Amino acid sequence: MLPPPMKLADYDFDLPEELIAQYPVPERDQSRLLVIDRSDGSLAHRHFRDILDYLSPPDVLVLNRTQVMPARLVGRKADTGGRVELLLIRPLAAGAWLALGRPGRGLKPGIELEFGDGALRAHIDERVAGGRFKVRFDAADIMAQLEQVGEIPLPPYIQRSVGAEDQARYQTVYAEQPGAVAAPTAGLHFTPELLAALEAKGVAVAKVLLHVGPGTFAPVRAADPREHRLEAEYCEIDEEVAAELAQRRAAGGRIVAVGTTVVRTLESAVAAAGELRPFAGFVETFIYPPYAFGAVDALVTNFHLPRSSLLMLVAAFVGRERLFAAYREAVARQYRFYSYGDAMIIQ
Repeated sequence: MLPPPMKLADYDFDLPEELIAQYPVPERDQSRLLVIDRSDGSLAHRHFRDILDYLSPPDVLVLNRTQVMPARLVGRKADTGGRVELLLIRPLAAGAWLALGRPGRGLKPGIELEFGDGALRAHIDERVAGGRFKVRFDAADIMAQLEQVGEIPLPPYIQRSVGAEDQARYQTVYAEQPGAVAAPTAGLHFTPELLAALEAKGVAVAKVLLHVGPGTFAPVRAADPREHRLEAEYCEIDEEVAAELAQRRAAGGRIVAVGTTVVRTLESAVAAAGELRPFAGFVETFIYPPYAFGAVDALVTNFHLPRSSLLMLVAAFVGRERLFAAYREAVARQYRFYSYGDAMIIQ
């Protein structure tokens, strides 16, 4: 017998606009932390630096080491001077990139684009599905050029221009490999000092990779969310990390995922091999209730948009009713929501 269909309306909620964080708090670990106990649904209200009280050896904290690219390019058409905007998603073969473009109707194959007063030029090669384009650049080292003429792409619900502080604050302190168009925001709360304190306590810190794509902001529109498809994103778990996670778990430790990107990386690896093994490739893993988690024992995450795949993943981990009870409490207590907002740990 098939399970009843999911209802998209069951993953909606009202949020006062003033609770959508437009700026980060002055210090990363000053953000608030809502603690959810999965055994009884109880809540505790702390600050993020208090996460030290909820982790102990042989737990292992798993981070996403992706780095946000300055992937937003604002320029003009070479022939008419009309304004254009590209959001680079990922590199393709032969120096081309997959990109989102605006205005979409005004971008056609053959059009030449200029960015940074002509310092960087691009050619629209092909329109592909989902409003995407294949774009070819004339620069040999596009990443170096992006550092000069690109911008960090802030989420659409942050209603302001990119500022100087965003260059640092919309990156985790452990970001290593450029490739994301959005930050793994649960990690924004960690400081080097907090990570050092966790390791001094005996909590292991491991890193995986998932390059976050623009699909992370795409709302689920299907009336039955199970019909929704995620955009493919590249992820990696190396052999050393996979071995450490298995060893820590075998010793009674918990795998504590920092963010939904880490959850999808670990669970994709388990789904591919039946157990946690090294993994590299593009994943489209969509996690929603009910779901049997194979790799994750606790989750650190921010507060997510209504009707989003991220909200459904967290609901699968803690239970929809408990999650929405926690969200109602967070709203009542004026927690800050979304990328620059507060966090929760679910254990």
